Amino acid sequence: MAEGKTAEAGISPLASEQLSEILRRIEARTPAPASGTAAAIVCATAAALVGMVAAYQGEQPMRPEAGARAARLRARALELAQLDLDSYQPVLDALRLPSWNPRRGAALAAALSAAAEVPLQIAAVSAEVAALAAELAPAASRHALGDAASAATLAEAACAAAALLVQLNLRDSGEAQRRELAASLALKAAEARANALAPTRAHG
Repeated sequence: MAEGKTAEAGISPLASEQLSEILRRIEARTPAPASGTAAAIVCATAAALVGMVAAYQGEQPMRPEAGARAARLRARALELAQLDLDSYQPVLDALRLPSWNPRRGAALAAALSAAAEVPLQIAAVSAEVAALAAELAPAASRHALGDAASAATLAEAACAAAALLVQLNLRDSGEAQRRELAASLALKAAEARANALAPTRAHG
């Protein structure tokens, strides 16, 4: 196990830590938590906002099914934030192999391919959160509309960040399928954000 942040992963689940401690761990000069974990936390925050909007759905009845879905997405995002802590460790291990080691190239390629999986899942969850926010926005009250639009905006940012990590991890692999999927998820999240923001212009 690496020093610093990765070594701390087993001490306590990320979701149980105070925000200030999580941010301290992110800013530390150690490999993880980093961008993937940060994106997942932003996604979880967006999902929490969606849950609040679902509970206060303007003049419409409350949307318990949407609230339950948002809660599941929030829990999954936090789970992925924890998983991301360890997902890059094999890459670091491969990079430590001497350049003359015949296993280095294959080990690094395999590690980068595996490291792309958690960010891809973060992107997928983020796109779903953005879509749910866009679904709720048109019926949101004037007071909750900003929360729905903000949730979609945050989810889109999380999706774009996670999709970028997928692209970077796979850029030398020649693998197109997951790179294309990541790009399509980012586009889906961007469209959802635009749809969620549309009612804010109508209110204006």
